[in-house]
Amino acid sequence: MRDLTQDRGADLSRVRQSFRRGAQSYHDGAVVQTRIATALADLLAANADQPHLGRVFEFGCGTGHLTQAVGARFELGTLILNDLVPEMQAQVQGILRPGDQFLPGPIEEVHPEGSLDAILSASTVQWVPEIAFVLERLCAQLAAGGWLALSGFGRAQFLELEALGSNAAAPAYADAADWPNLLPHGMELVHLHQERIVLTFETPRDVLRHLRATGVNGRAERGWTRAQLRQFEAEYTGRFAVPGGVSLTYDPVWVLARKR
Repeated sequence: MRDLTQDRGADLSRVRQSFRRGAQSYHDGAVVQTRIATALADLLAANADQPHLGRVFEFGCGTGHLTQAVGARFELGTLILNDLVPEMQAQVQGILRPGDQFLPGPIEEVHPEGSLDAILSASTVQWVPEIAFVLERLCAQLAAGGWLALSGFGRAQFLELEALGSNAAAPAYADAADWPNLLPHGMELVHLHQERIVLTFETPRDVLRHLRATGVNGRAERGWTRAQLRQFEAEYTGRFAVPGGVSLTYDPVWVLARKR
């Protein structure tokens, strides 16, 4: 019998290393994640009935795309940021103010203190296999009327890589139709939306450079030989050629809910 705890530990180690390696290039390279974070902040701003958010907890903050977008739209009280990669604290240091916090580590093991007015996360929940349990714990700390604003990815995420047998997929892709069953009791779904974003790259090797720069191939277990790389490039071009190069599909899902 496989040790699932050991498997999860190995996954976290690979994901952490991948995002650590891409920490310097992520902010500029993650063009889709930037668009997703901006749209999530716009969604929250369009539905919130006040310009101020008190205690805000964001998990998987990365280099601060969502943090900055929300901060541009709201007056923020205390900000509590989390990321799996401790080195990300340096990337968001300019955002943190006196009294704010950075809590490193996997979200399953991070416990912000006190009542919260908003829980935020962009492009992270797909890395958390037990996201329903995590959200149940976190949302128990939400004050009445508090917001949960999330984005993840659906099952068409990187469909090109999946078709070619990649082992790097995140463990918890969820389509929009799955989310009503993932939200904790007491959370009222306000908005739910799923929409594919297709990027075009000149060559399959440019796709791989993009994935490496953003760290989103974090579960990949090994490198390739030259022969395997050539085969990958030929198969990718043969199956996913588009005008101007080859495609790479993102499948974001936006979720906005409020505590009753």
